[in-house]
Amino acid sequence: MTIEESIDPTPPKHWEADIVAADGGTVHLRPIRPDDAEGLTGLMERSSDQTRYYRFFGPMKRLSDKDLHRFTHVDHDNRVAFVVLLGDQVIGVGRYDRYPGTDDAEVAFLIEDAHQRRGLGSVLLEHLAAAGRERGIKRFVAEVLAQNSSMVRVFRDAGYKSARSYEDGIVHLTFPIEQTEDALAVTYEREQRSESRSIARLLTPSSVAVVGASNDEDKIGNALLRHLLDYGFAGPVYPVNPTARHVRGVPAYADLESVPDDVDLAVLAVPADEVAGVVEAARRKRVRGLIVVSGGFGETGPEGREAERRLVVAARASGMRVVGPNCLGVVNTDPAVRLNASLAPMVPGRGRVGFFAQSGALGVALLERARSRGIGLSTFVSAGNRADVSGNDLLQYWATDPGTEVVLLHLESFGNPRKFARLARTVGRTKPVVAVKSGRHVSVTPGLAGTSVAVPEESVAALFASAGVIRVETVAQMFDVGTLLAHQPLPAGNRVAVVGNSTAIGVLVADAVLEEGLELAHEAPIDIGANGTPEEFRAALQRAVDDEGVDAVIAVFLPPLMAGSQEFGPALREVSVGSDKPVLASFLSTEGVPPELAVLDEHGMPARGSVPSYSTPERAVIALAKAVEYARWRRRPVGEVPELPDVDEAAARAVVKKALASAPDGRELDDDELIALLGAYGVPLLGTRTVTDADAAVAAAEEIGYPVVLKSTAPWLRHRSDLGGVRLDLADADAVRTAFAAIPSGDPVIVQEMAAPGVATVVEIVDDPSFGALVSFGLGGVATELLGDRAFRTLPLTDLDAAELVRAPRAWPLLDGWRGSEPVDTDALEDLLLRVARLADDLPEVLRLTLEPVIVGPPNPWHGGRSLMIAGGTCVVGRPTARVDPGARRMRSPV
Repeated sequence: MTIEESIDPTPPKHWEADIVAADGGTVHLRPIRPDDAEGLTGLMERSSDQTRYYRFFGPMKRLSDKDLHRFTHVDHDNRVAFVVLLGDQVIGVGRYDRYPGTDDAEVAFLIEDAHQRRGLGSVLLEHLAAAGRERGIKRFVAEVLAQNSSMVRVFRDAGYKSARSYEDGIVHLTFPIEQTEDALAVTYEREQRSESRSIARLLTPSSVAVVGASNDEDKIGNALLRHLLDYGFAGPVYPVNPTARHVRGVPAYADLESVPDDVDLAVLAVPADEVAGVVEAARRKRVRGLIVVSGGFGETGPEGREAERRLVVAARASGMRVVGPNCLGVVNTDPAVRLNASLAPMVPGRGRVGFFAQSGALGVALLERARSRGIGLSTFVSAGNRADVSGNDLLQYWATDPGTEVVLLHLESFGNPRKFARLARTVGRTKPVVAVKSGRHVSVTPGLAGTSVAVPEESVAALFASAGVIRVETVAQMFDVGTLLAHQPLPAGNRVAVVGNSTAIGVLVADAVLEEGLELAHEAPIDIGANGTPEEFRAALQRAVDDEGVDAVIAVFLPPLMAGSQEFGPALREVSVGSDKPVLASFLSTEGVPPELAVLDEHGMPARGSVPSYSTPERAVIALAKAVEYARWRRRPVGEVPELPDVDEAAARAVVKKALASAPDGRELDDDELIALLGAYGVPLLGTRTVTDADAAVAAAEEIGYPVVLKSTAPWLRHRSDLGGVRLDLADADAVRTAFAAIPSGDPVIVQEMAAPGVATVVEIVDDPSFGALVSFGLGGVATELLGDRAFRTLPLTDLDAAELVRAPRAWPLLDGWRGSEPVDTDALEDLLLRVARLADDLPEVLRLTLEPVIVGPPNPWHGGRSLMIAGGTCVVGRPTARVDPGARRMRSPV
């Protein structure tokens, strides 16, 4: 067989990816092709003598025809190569070649001089390692000249444990490419730095061009230019208009390429059909980022979505990120930047809150609401159709932005929910993330007006709960909670003192405190009376703050009974400034931070110590309750994903692979397959046989041992003892025959060993196409099923997640000694949840797994020493959906 005949012409599609480089620019990575010969030749010609020497250990000027053919013709198995492209130009190449008959492969790179130190070698190594793992490669081998310190560093810092030796000026490295926790941590750290820098390029430009700037005040190009100029952008602004010499008194240019100086950021306000031409001009001009305010893309239908995809592909290939299209724009309040590249005429002042809003239409209203509430912003981004830049990118940026302390998110959908959970969990450990998710019950599919689909609400709840996101139900609540977090410290507990001048309002607050699950620090609110003085108000507040039994103070104030908040506000503010406990107020007539309650910073904005005021007591308490819950999550240990050394992943994978070989589109596993799958993860089912007649039922019962249970396999009778589908505690052959005859329908019957008494529970894995796998837990029975009393968590599941999941259902007291019963073995339940979650994480082909009933009893051993027994289960396998291995770094695909 010739080399050409052994080549697979279609390498895996997922090997192709857009990548954010270390400096924030973007490049495209894909498997090498035979037609890349010219690109490789150009790469060699542009590389310095030293770079070529480092790669080939000799003064090679150009590649021979034989070498070109060998390098560009690979089999995508034993020989794999990737090229890195900027536009149509090859700027880097990496490859591995397997040593014949081994699991080892030699790896090597060549990066153009102009693009070195952009982290491209590390990116190539990640993608080659991911491809190698798919192809059965276990180890990479690299030989590097000792003086090539940068390449040695690429291998050394990759997170792999390498063995090194040195001989004749050459460093020889060997390292396993298994994706360890250390390697994954390195990948995540590099991803964060790169994506953060890519957003910084958009938010901190040194120059801005407005393409489509207009003198017509009714056009958005006019508004965008006006807002940039009025806000005082720190750098030059270039209007681009082919028919005007000046726009709003600023010299205009016919096109982007006519601008004499560099352009960092281009804001596009041109018709949709002109955007592609502007992107091409921006590529030639080497613009670093685009904000596409123009509509007419994905929101209009399939043709618009395809145009949107082409826009993102073209921009990324040229090194640019895209905000939008169909967006409001971006704002950076940093005095050194002063960027208002948005359609919002007025923006909030400088502050410590980062704000992401997906909706362009709501953006102006949201900014106005933030401004009226006294919430100062660090940065604001409206993503519109979110074709490229998303909330995940902003979380990466805000994670390390020293000017941002609180994050507000207005979300309509998730591009990568699992990544969102990971990022939000990391950010939330140091900065609160507050999110409102619209479309909780119904969502309109972009581009298909009027088409509605149900949103998996349990998925969103599980996602936010796992990530520590402060979930709010409305935009008003988002700003209520954001105002509190921006100006007050986190509470150390849930004990609340109420201080005020009205008994009636004090009681309202006390009721709300108890309703939200908080505790009253005192038996009754502290009431200074209608005639109380500012000094008495201050003293009562100070006593509450100084009380070690108080974690937060809510001040209630009824202006008609006093001279006005102007006299009493300073007293409240004075106490707040000196307090390490949150102090908030309900003045009934105010919302946000009124002047008398504000402590101003150097920008004239409310700072730490300012007291947020709420127009109703209930709103104040709800905001505080959200902060208490977040503070509790933040104090909670991170938790660990246990190793579970007795797991046999290979055996389980063999079961799934065999099942899919017989039904590529998926099917339900039979009993034997299910028992083998669960057994590989240390999850045993009770002794079970499936039979079709009474004689077989008796034989199975005698083999299993009496007493036994008979269950119908009919879906409508499964688990339904009330309908006669389950017959319990059958002690002999006669009882088995009688029960078999009495079970309705003619479906096969399951014969199973009888479990000892306990509480019936249900454990499930549900695969959501958008969110990935969820672990579900609840108690068994029609009532809990009817009430939807199930708790959910996302993968991966830590030991603490498992403990919380067991205790999350409202029916938890039934497991914890309700009415004098003995508490069940929660350790066994948690262990089961961890094993099932591990199974789902390892095997994305498992689309649904239901274990029902899972009968759990007291921890004292009974029935053979088991406190937990699984009496039934079903499993459906099929093509994987949203659950994918984290793999190498890649940007979300433009779709």
